[in-house]
Amino acid sequence: MRASLPLRQVEKPWGRDVLPAPFAAPEGARIGEIWFEPPEALPDLLVKYIFASENLSVQVHPSDAQTLAKGIGRQGKEECWLIVDAEPGACLGIGFDEALDADTMRNAALDGSIGHRMTWHEVAPGDFFYIPANTVHAIGAGVSLIEVQQNSDITYRLYDYGRPRELHLEEGMGVAEGGVYDLARWACKVAPGASQTLVEGPLFRLDQIAGVPAAEVAAHYPDALLVIPRAGEVGVNGEGVAPGGCALAPRLQDIEFDPAGVCLLARAS
Repeated sequence: MRASLPLRQVEKPWGRDVLPAPFAAPEGARIGEIWFEPPEALPDLLVKYIFASENLSVQVHPSDAQTLAKGIGRQGKEECWLIVDAEPGACLGIGFDEALDADTMRNAALDGSIGHRMTWHEVAPGDFFYIPANTVHAIGAGVSLIEVQQNSDITYRLYDYGRPRELHLEEGMGVAEGGVYDLARWACKVAPGASQTLVEGPLFRLDQIAGVPAAEVAAHYPDALLVIPRAGEVGVNGEGVAPGGCALAPRLQDIEFDPAGVCLLARAS
């Protein structure tokens, strides 16, 4: 069985026809997302790249506790973003400039002013943000990123810039928090050639590894894990996996790391 996960290029009207290396969009296509199909050994994690040429919708996701309470199982969605490319002035909208009560947030979603109330963070490659469930967020134009998330497709759109797509105002207001995003707690800068723990749980773990992982990091990966090369090629069960790919490794010992390379490691908690 191949270690590399099958990928799916998803066309979006807000996608890009010119993608950052090593990707290339088919002629005439606007690619908004590249998904790596979650393997049976790690079904709870989804890895994808997102390429935005326009502002994406203002949205929010529920937590596991909220979806369990609704009787639809464990379908919460927390996610994180690592910026891989950004046009000058490109931003992410996360949380609000000041705390909003539910009525104010609802009215802002209805009249379209919600985007003006959000906090917009100008981004550059290497910026990292964790997005807890219930956080109102939006990806801005000119941003390309890697997203690692709980494998759930529940997204409640609060506002979509007049695009003809369904909104989910009632569902979204049922889970959305109108608070200020804690930048010091949830965001950081990731040096391109450094090893750094990005997420330590409780839902998943994510590390950037430069060269070979240190023993204290390796101890956190006793079972199946995902490998996302960022620079240099890694070997997984004898198969070379280059940047732009994602592979399943049954164990950390099945990975041949490039001493000069950089990759991301991810596993479910």
